[in-house]
Amino acid sequence: MKENGEAEIIEKLLKNDEDTFRSVIRRFQPQMRFLARSIAGEAIADEIVQESWLSMMRALPKFEQRSSLKTWLLRITANEAKSRLRRESRSCSLEGLESKNGPMDNRYDSGGSWLKAPSNWELATPEEIISKDQLQDCIKLALEKLPPLQSTALRLKELENYSSEEICNILDVSASNIRVLLHRARNSLYETIEHFQSTGICRPCG
Repeated sequence: MKENGEAEIIEKLLKNDEDTFRSVIRRFQPQMRFLARSIAGEAIADEIVQESWLSMMRALPKFEQRSSLKTWLLRITANEAKSRLRRESRSCSLEGLESKNGPMDNRYDSGGSWLKAPSNWELATPEEIISKDQLQDCIKLALEKLPPLQSTALRLKELENYSSEEICNILDVSASNIRVLLHRARNSLYETIEHFQSTGICRPCG
């Protein structure tokens, strides 16, 4: 849903109002950088954000306001990050949608609920486990080892509280692909947590 006053903001941007542009940068740049870093990594995140602002200004006259300004900006950022990865010929699979059949794939029912929870978790919920200090570094490493879109989808869903529909719009992928990305990312993360709980060793499962 578009926020009140957004049409006026866009109109001012089209008129090259500098105060409005600075305000929009302050408002959305942290989220854009978060997204760029999630997809492409820390080293080139700032460059991607700068390119995204330039792309936004070029595309603004054609913006039809079918989505919110925030969602549109984040989609531009995601596309810039994916394009940058392709240009640099990264070896990782960008979509992260390869076939991966393993012991974790049958832990959910068709609605996404657990059929069998991880047996070695010592706490009641994943949220409690993630909050434990000794697991923070391992969780961070596990997220970094995931394919870019898997990691980004999971970060947007679990850390930024975006809806699945918003993530589809931002990453420009279908709802079914979002379900696959989240499913596989969660499987890998939970398998890492299980292994850490049972052995004390961090072994990311990307």
